[in-house]
Amino acid sequence: MSDEIMTIQEVAAYLKLKEKTAYRLAADGKIPGFKVGGSWRFRRKEIESWIDEQSRGRGSN
Repeated sequence: MSDEIMTIQEVAAYLKLKEKTAYRLAADGKIPGFKVGGSWRFRRKEIESWIDEQSRGRGSN
């Protein structure tokens, strides 16, 4: 499912990051996400688009 919603733990595993790093990136607006009841959630397709932008050098680090 392309609209799959991922948790912070799933995003951290997907990006091979520590959860703390994923939280910081999300809070700083560096990875696309949103909060639901205080918990971060991420759309897989938006994370994949963000990865593509990063690999093309268009993203900010």
